[in-house]
Amino acid sequence: MAHFSRKCYSTVKQQLQTQAGYSPLILSEMDTVFMGTYAAGNIISGKLGDTFNPTTVLAIGLFGSGFCLFLINVSLWYDFVGFSMTLGNFFIIAVYFLFGFFQSTGGPVGTAVMGNWFCDKKSIENRGLIFGLWTCHQYCGDVTAAICTAMVLGAGLPYWWALLIPALTNFGWGFLTMRLIADPADIGIITPEVRIRMEKLAAKRAEQGDHVQDEGPAPITYANALKIPMVAQYAFAFGFFKLTNYVLFFWLPYFLGKHFDPVTANLIASLYSVGMMPGGIIVGYVSDLFGGRRASVIGTFMGFLFVFLFIFSQKSESLTAIPLLVMLGIMGILVGGPNNIITSAVAADLASHPSVRGNNKSLGTVTGLINGCGAITASIGLLAVGPLQAAFGWSSVWLFLMACTFTGTALMGTKIYEELFPAPAGYAEVEANLAV
Repeated sequence: MAHFSRKCYSTVKQQLQTQAGYSPLILSEMDTVFMGTYAAGNIISGKLGDTFNPTTVLAIGLFGSGFCLFLINVSLWYDFVGFSMTLGNFFIIAVYFLFGFFQSTGGPVGTAVMGNWFCDKKSIENRGLIFGLWTCHQYCGDVTAAICTAMVLGAGLPYWWALLIPALTNFGWGFLTMRLIADPADIGIITPEVRIRMEKLAAKRAEQGDHVQDEGPAPITYANALKIPMVAQYAFAFGFFKLTNYVLFFWLPYFLGKHFDPVTANLIASLYSVGMMPGGIIVGYVSDLFGGRRASVIGTFMGFLFVFLFIFSQKSESLTAIPLLVMLGIMGILVGGPNNIITSAVAADLASHPSVRGNNKSLGTVTGLINGCGAITASIGLLAVGPLQAAFGWSSVWLFLMACTFTGTALMGTKIYEELFPAPAGYAEVEANLAV
């Protein structure tokens, strides 16, 4: 639902420019403002999810997202831009400023909940596949948004219905989310993590008395999370991968709208999101097969993406619908796989590092830091898209994304080398003990 409401705006960008009167610069600034507050919100939300009831945090995000979309509809119904360009621009930027905070709750908090439920030995061995399957939910939202917009426009309804429908569904899903169970311990399910907590609680009660309550492990601090090996490197690398994803996420319908009618443009763009679903599953499954060597698999995907972006930079303006469908589907796989796994299975791997001592109140914070720092890089990079395509055409945008892909992969170089040429077992064991 969060991605349904997030994607719907980009599917009507063309209408926001031609019918509502918003300039390409304002649309670009909306993306940047959203990514900036989304970045800060991820870092905060991850900590909130580790500190308070995760389902409450998720529900607040859904309610807030629905309310922000409703406010955008109000500005369109009463033509704020027509009344005053300054008022209209300021209002929609301010709403998107808040929208980024509310949208940030889904990723880190949802990942933390998944970590609570899938912490047994078998789940850890298949962590890549489990999280790869789970991350498909966000692209279901993206595809739903594209199909919803295509149906709204195809039925001849005003385009703002494509924003109102996600707003209403977010409200409804928020009420449902409040009833979900975030921790198996809350309903008496004994996982390995819960068993350890129960043993510690029994020891405390034997020492201090029966009045001692199970408060669970203390949430990890930001400083300790950043001390976990590779968290900072993944956070920076993910920023460049996320920028590539969000340029396509926000701007693909707009780019395609220059060559196809709005309905066809949204349907073609949806193939990118469809491709992202198997991407996460493939990267997760293959990395599980290779003993959790996720960086090496991610690097391979990025190498293929670099080639496809080069082809796109040369041919995107002349490709017809069928080749575009194939290209975008493959690019969705290549972009979606690494993006999905870094903020789920990789984050869970990092949060399981010996230095954290098995604290299950670390996953939300680690995921939030990776996603948040990545979003900061993406928000800055998005500023370049509007001016680049206006000054040099869309080929310059694809070349820009090639540079981002190369930089992100290079930042993971040490981890890829470590996976391909692992240290001798004895040395690795000493290193792990020193980290503890």
